[in-house]
Amino acid sequence: RTIRVWLKRDSGQYWPSIYHTMSSPCSAMAYHHDSRRIFVGQDNGAIMEFHISEDFNKMNFVKTYPAHQNRVSAITFCLTSEWVISTGHDKCISWMCTRSGSMLGRHYFTSWASCLQYDHETQHAFVGDYSGQITLLKLEQNTCSVITTLKGHEGSITSLWWDPVQRLLFSGASDHSIIMWDIGGRKGRTLLLQGHHDKVQAICYIQLTRQLVSCSADGGIAVWNMDISREEAPQWLESDSCQKCEQPFFWNIKQMWDTKTIGLRQHHCRKCGQAVCGKCSTKRSSYPIMGFEFQVRVCDSCFESIKDEDRTSLATFHEGKHNISHMSMDISRGLMVTCGSDRIVKIWDMTPVVGCSIATGFSSR
Repeated sequence: RTIRVWLKRDSGQYWPSIYHTMSSPCSAMAYHHDSRRIFVGQDNGAIMEFHISEDFNKMNFVKTYPAHQNRVSAITFCLTSEWVISTGHDKCISWMCTRSGSMLGRHYFTSWASCLQYDHETQHAFVGDYSGQITLLKLEQNTCSVITTLKGHEGSITSLWWDPVQRLLFSGASDHSIIMWDIGGRKGRTLLLQGHHDKVQAICYIQLTRQLVSCSADGGIAVWNMDISREEAPQWLESDSCQKCEQPFFWNIKQMWDTKTIGLRQHHCRKCGQAVCGKCSTKRSSYPIMGFEFQVRVCDSCFESIKDEDRTSLATFHEGKHNISHMSMDISRGLMVTCGSDRIVKIWDMTPVVGCSIATGFSSR
């Protein structure tokens, strides 16, 4: 139930300068660096705003926003419009006026909203939900309109990152995968990235170096090279028989009867998307250009077409050594903060792996 502000002392150690206890457990937070305003979402659905003093030794209460009926899952603050936008477990997104504290609008979803990204210029909001769907909304002063819904994950959406420069949306989910959605470019183009063994808890795209940093619940940290031309994973094809040997699948009663054979189980080649049987897909291979950093099922003919250099990894993997539940990047300094379910906060120097020193002009320590 506490909010703490940690200051780095002369000794190099971090000690809390502010220790504030809330009336309900804290579930989400947004901090506006320039104005030193902090918005804290709680389990009871309320959002509390505070203003932090210049020396970071005092925190003054500003107001409470009755934003949700249940736990607040994500918050963002827009200074230009003076809106605080949030999502919650009451299956809605709400936007409230920070000047008056009044509710401007709400929009409801079929599942509880788990994460949020907002484009401050165009007033578009991206909301990920527990069903695995992402909804793109255009927010107005007192209303909103649904632009589109993005479907591609097989698990609940756990994290989102919007890059307004390249107009790319990245989503992480409990299905252990990341999808890059090209919102501004080719319509419907998506890239699948699979390099985690547990649900993806947080993602951050570094536009300057074209790298994506992702963290998972098992402590895995991945840095993906997105500055290359990647291949889009194919749609899985459906068929009543193997598209290689033409043996029937087990639901194809007619062909099984005609050929007096037992039906086979259907699989899919991750490289070509064809429906194949187990005998025609005996091999496994990684294929990083398509986002498959682990070995996945491929048909025998696709396996023969993959060269050794095609298996070279396009990501680096690191061990966080705690179950990461949240991550935040300070791209300008190449620092990353991770919070774990072990109640430990870790600060990482990411300059050796993300190459920020080349892009921003500071040197690696």
